[in-house]
Amino acid sequence: MKIVIMEPLGISKENLDTLLLPLNSHNIQVYDTKASDDDEMIERAKDAEILIIANTPLPGNVISKCPHLKMISVAFVGIDHIDQEVCKKQNILISNAAGYCDDAVAELAIGLTLSVLRNIPRGDQYTRQLKTKDGIIGNELKGKTFGIIGTGAIGTRTAEIAKAFGCRIIGCNRTEKEAFKALGDYTTLDNLLQTADIVSLHTPLTNETKHLLNQEKLDLMKPSAILINTARGPIVDNQHLAKKLQEHTLAGAGIDVFDIEPPLDASDALLTCETGVYTPHVAYATHESILRRASIVIENIVLWMNNEPTRVMLNASHH
Repeated sequence: MKIVIMEPLGISKENLDTLLLPLNSHNIQVYDTKASDDDEMIERAKDAEILIIANTPLPGNVISKCPHLKMISVAFVGIDHIDQEVCKKQNILISNAAGYCDDAVAELAIGLTLSVLRNIPRGDQYTRQLKTKDGIIGNELKGKTFGIIGTGAIGTRTAEIAKAFGCRIIGCNRTEKEAFKALGDYTTLDNLLQTADIVSLHTPLTNETKHLLNQEKLDLMKPSAILINTARGPIVDNQHLAKKLQEHTLAGAGIDVFDIEPPLDASDALLTCETGVYTPHVAYATHESILRRASIVIENIVLWMNNEPTRVMLNASHH
């Protein structure tokens, strides 16, 4: 089969060669740059039966020029950057890399929590400016109520770590998960927002979750509480969040995802908030997770070839 790796997967050639060993009998084409436009994507993909992509958008006009394409293995969790309607029409199966960054994202959520509670970035600045600790005395995580919105794999992993720090865990989700129930209690969104000292977001971005934390919901949070967002930027009304941080009606925020993909606009109101700690969408980005991601996308192909497709996000009836 013709397998095309359309863009770099972020791992060394040695690691990639090792991972590709089970597929050695197939015709594999590897590109180590991103395609500059649709025409170049078509040129790369037109003969492919299997395509590996990461998060570069794959539009319908490219997919429709790939008559042999049967499977797309995505080195990413979301597949909203792929034209799924055209894939359905052409009977193309899509599988994703779910699970590759559960630990990475959960650890950053906790890292941001500690950075906000203990003023770590400001402590670093103060030290470099030859100042003392005045004005940056922080708060402990132990004993706090840690609220998790979205109790899938990443939310549950975050809860496990927070519990190890001595937090009381509460969560809300559309369906209750047994793994989470072993760690804490389910409650309503409103009660979570009113009760939690830390609110951490772990829900996907859908039509239902866009501005899930709007002005009215953000105003339910305690002035002493902090918000952590490693999920998706538009889940929060970030304009109102910035206003609350500036007015000190919310104690702080740790944010990895914004309304746009970084670099941010210089006029973004969040950049003026002293109690915000920000990272440029790095939650998933660790050496371990990037290697795990590549391993998963290749494993998906091997399993699909063995008629045992896994992590299927869009199903095709045959291959």
